[in-house]
Parts: sequence; structure tokens; C-alpha cells
Amino acid sequence: MLFPVNPWIRGFRHAPAAPVQLLCFPHAGGTAAFFRPMATALAAEADILAVQYPGRQDRFQERLVDSVAELADGIADAVVPILDRPTSFFGHSMGAALAYEVTLRLRERGHSLRALFVSGQNVPSANRDNGIHALPDDRLVAELLRLGATDPAILADPELLDVLLPTIRADYRAIETYRREADTPLNCPLVVLTGSEDPYVKPHEAAEWARLAEGDFSFHELPGDHFYLESQRERVCAVLRGRLAPRP
Repeated sequence: MLFPVNPWIRGFRHAPAAPVQLLCFPHAGGTAAFFRPMATALAAEADILAVQYPGRQDRFQERLVDSVAELADGIADAVVPILDRPTSFFGHSMGAALAYEVTLRLRERGHSLRALFVSGQNVPSANRDNGIHALPDDRLVAELLRLGATDPAILADPELLDVLLPTIRADYRAIETYRREADTPLNCPLVVLTGSEDPYVKPHEAAEWARLAEGDFSFHELPGDHFYLESQRERVCAVLRGRLAPRP
């Protein structure tokens, strides 16, 4: 069972004694529960937490937010009180952009991360508007089926679609309208992961994150599409373990 750490953050287990923590940021349309397998796999290494965006699961009654900046502001406020041990972020797709923005907000408040992991996302200044958020419902459903991000049984249920599509559309509007005029460098180690067959982010585009790294940088291209995380979970967790281990 997920439990609330605060209104924005969910935990998978009570592990206050864990030496490090990793906060995960879901993709567009995703929920904190997406990271349960990762939390299980990394239970011995870190306390795994995940962001729960408004308008889904236990936050279903809340207003949807369709702005990366507004989401990042809320998440940053929620993160500051839990920075009581070394903390890293892992963001996938839309979550990568949010993790980056929250990292910058924390830096402005005098905080730094153990590491930032960004997955399946272009650099912040890239134009990522594919027009998905403006598609008619039937074409949006077809795109979700193509990506494989949502259970086809859910997409075939009209009642569930009525609940799900506004959330997905708001998330896509947030990420597709997000763009920075200039990429701000980071003051923490940066680790980039991407799928070799991702239809949205080519490996050479993902590698451009290197120019945002003021210090340590590593790049990992793994087999798979935009949701390579599921088929390559063991390899992703191996990358994370190498960075999450407490330092002497």
C-alpha cells in the first residue's frame, strides 16, 4: 500500500532509517504506483518515494494542473521538509522535466541533490510539442495504445476513459507547452537514460543533456522504446544502485 508522506509525496514502505532516498517523478498520465517495482527492487539500497500529481488516485478530487512550472512549485515546497538525508531524483518523460525544474528550485533555496536521473526526455530548451494534448479523443487513445503506457482494457472502457482522458490531456498540455529559452546547468551529478527505439527522444538528443552537467555526467542507452523502463528494469536498477550507495 502507498502511504502519504505529505500531500504531494507517497512512500512504499516506512524506512526512516534508510541512509539515502530516491524521489521518483512519473510520466504524463502516470501515478506514484508506477514505481512500485522499482521500489521493491531497490528496497535494500534506498527509501524509494514517488510524486503523486493532482487529479489521480487518492488526489482524484483535486484540480488538474497543466503547467510544469506550477507542478514544480508545488513539488519543491513538498520536498524541502523531507531533505533530512542524501536525496536523489529520478524522472521519466514528463517527470524528467519536472525533476529538473524542482532541482533548480531547490538550488535557489540552498539545497543540492546526491544525483539527478533523467529518463526518456529531451533537454529543457527543446521543442517537444507533438500536438498530442490537442488530439480528438479517438486519436489520443490511439496514441496511448501505440506508446503502450496504458492498459488496453482501460482504454476500451468508456467510463474509465471519461475519468482518465482529462488527466492525460492535462499532463500532455503541461509537457508539450514546457520549454526553457536556455538550459540552466546543474550543480549535481547528472545521469541520463533513454530507450534506443524511443519514438519521441532519439539517443543523440537525450545525450545533449551533457551540456547541462557542471560535474559528473553519464549516459545510458538501453534497448527499448519510450517505456524501456519495464523491459530493462534490472539494468535501470543497476545504474541507480551505482549512484545511490552511501559514500564514505
